Amino acid sequence: MPSPSAEPTTSTPTPDAGPAASPRMPLAVYILGLSAFALGTSEFMLSGLVPPIAEDMNVSIPRAGLLISAFAIGMVVGAPLLAVATLRLPRKTTLIALITVFGLRQMAGALAPNYAVLFASRVISALPCAGFWAVGAAVAIAMVPVGSRARALAVMIGGLSIANVLRVPAGAFLGEHLGWASAFWAVGLASAIALVGVVTRIPRIPLPETRPRPLKNEVAIYRDRQVLLSIAVTALAAGGVFCAFSYLAPLLTDVSGLDEAWVSGVLGLFGIGAVVGTTIGGRVADAHLFGVLLTGISASTVFLVALALFASNPAATIVLTFLLGVSAFYTAPALNARMFNVAGAAPTLAGATTTAAFNLGNTGGPWLGGTVIDANLGFASTAWAGAAMTVLGLGTAALALRLTKRPAPGHVVARSRGAGGTTPSEPARGKATSSC
Repeated sequence: MPSPSAEPTTSTPTPDAGPAASPRMPLAVYILGLSAFALGTSEFMLSGLVPPIAEDMNVSIPRAGLLISAFAIGMVVGAPLLAVATLRLPRKTTLIALITVFGLRQMAGALAPNYAVLFASRVISALPCAGFWAVGAAVAIAMVPVGSRARALAVMIGGLSIANVLRVPAGAFLGEHLGWASAFWAVGLASAIALVGVVTRIPRIPLPETRPRPLKNEVAIYRDRQVLLSIAVTALAAGGVFCAFSYLAPLLTDVSGLDEAWVSGVLGLFGIGAVVGTTIGGRVADAHLFGVLLTGISASTVFLVALALFASNPAATIVLTFLLGVSAFYTAPALNARMFNVAGAAPTLAGATTTAAFNLGNTGGPWLGGTVIDANLGFASTAWAGAAMTVLGLGTAALALRLTKRPAPGHVVARSRGAGGTTPSEPARGKATSSC
């Protein structure tokens, strides 16, 4: 296992590695998962707070839902920007600074006097969140062999899953009983706890002995068609699910006929499903990456169509909410690992690009959902719109698999000097990374 200060290992993974080949995850990776929990509370909690914020700020539900997109916009912009800006800074110091600023911005959001200020606060607070994700993901994969990348990233994503279980329904509960601002204060407290973990448990990771690659070489990954396809698959898969999930609270009350007291519990079921999906996907994705992508996105499509058809049935809606959590987060480790595989020559920018891609979906999904609601198509129509996005994502994933099995003529695998010698900067396509 490489030391924390080493660059991420980029050797080709061994197909179908058995359990004996899976090393134990470093404690620092779990601390990053704890930090992801704090970050995820802010990203997802508004799904249960849309109605009270709309009422308090005197705006429509679709406009309040755009606060979710506002955070995602900040993530899209902030991830690559801060990844590039912090390339020459110590990793631990960067993580400490980013999560500190993030926590302070949550407090600013709690004190926002109107919708415009709250919207701006959401965008700004997403910037350090995006930077933390980009740097944290690169640190996580640097501490494990390439064959354990999906497992390490699944630990970080697991923090998001647990955030869904606890903080989204807790946010809905706090919004109902103590006002929506109390949820922002709670996220600030969670960030402070995560900060303590980063300060005390993340090892100090020195800068590489060699100078970082020139920026023009880093951004060269965007000329790779597989990187572009990976961005598209991630954005469409995430956007399809969150097109419906962002408006799940009003769907549950206005279409399914559930009492408001049920909302936090049903949102919690989505989170439980996310934990289940992340656990399974993280264990399977390293050996069967495209298999996870294709089956997971297909399952999300089926569940979204079923939600649109049976939204008026409370029991069906509750079960489908859980299943959507499973399918959405089942694919997340594979989506993350895929980007690091195809953009391994620029690991920090690869993490930033994945973060931006997810949040392109988290921006476009709620926007599309709000658009169909404004068109008087009803809350259930968000599931139809989400299914359309996942169908496009499924087709894009299939195209990526086909091109992976048939590399472009003249494709040459670049080589770079790693911690242990000369190794490929990208896993050989068509092997374990494309096994299904």
